Amino acid sequence: MTLTSRIALINVGISILVLGLKYLAFVLTGSIALYSDALESIVNVATAVVAVLALRVSAKPADAAHPYGYAKAEYFSAVIVGVLIVVAALSIFREVYFGWLDPQPFDAAPRGLAVNAAAGVINAVWCAVLMRTGRRARSPALIADGRHLLTDVISSAGVLLGVIVAALSGWERLDLILAALVALNILWSGWKVLKESVGGLLDQAVPSETLARIRQLIAAEATGAIEAHDLRTRQAGRMIFVDFHLVVPGEMPVSEAHAICDRIEDALEAEVADILVHIHVEPEVKAKQHGIPVL
Repeated sequence: MTLTSRIALINVGISILVLGLKYLAFVLTGSIALYSDALESIVNVATAVVAVLALRVSAKPADAAHPYGYAKAEYFSAVIVGVLIVVAALSIFREVYFGWLDPQPFDAAPRGLAVNAAAGVINAVWCAVLMRTGRRARSPALIADGRHLLTDVISSAGVLLGVIVAALSGWERLDLILAALVALNILWSGWKVLKESVGGLLDQAVPSETLARIRQLIAAEATGAIEAHDLRTRQAGRMIFVDFHLVVPGEMPVSEAHAICDRIEDALEAEVADILVHIHVEPEVKAKQHGIPVL
């Protein structure tokens, strides 16, 4: 089992633990704001399960039906996360609406607040683990989960402070206002997750710094060629796909041109993890004079 798969499985257990703690805090206090915090944790559990399934599918090797592999499955996971986040936000707005029409008193019991705070601390620590592991493994599913948890940690801290202020001031509707703010924060988080996921599904190019490094390696390792042009890149989960045209002298033997291609591929694979390179060799009459010059 890979590291990302283990992290995803642990994430399910931690999400269930945090959900239980936050719901207990709501039961002890009756606060709609703490209820909204618990509802967001239901989304965390659902997305954690989706991430496990997506990582299992994306880890499958390429086959005849899917020659480029299953890496994009993680983007579908992130899309589902975004949709569930939006559903959670709408559910919170519903509770706020009915609570505003018929305000109910709540009890800021110290035990309930302490339980909610403990859940927030657990989430904060686990969020850091998810983000670090997701970036290291270039896993959209884990990164999406980590970012959602980060908004959860921030909103939980704000909600906890607000509930205390509402209890001390006696302004009970502040509890509902806080719940609405949590819902808005969740909506913003869901929008960002959906936006990034759609970019991946539409074959978004690699970041500019990665592209610059790829161009440098091609220029440095293509000795014997004339130029490289029409460089294209795309990302699919942890995989990076690169293709370009390599112009060589017309009289160069196929074996020499092939050796140059091998040298470039080896350099790129050593520098960039999970990269698949495709090079189309062309004679010098195909040079465009605006490609990557060979050093």
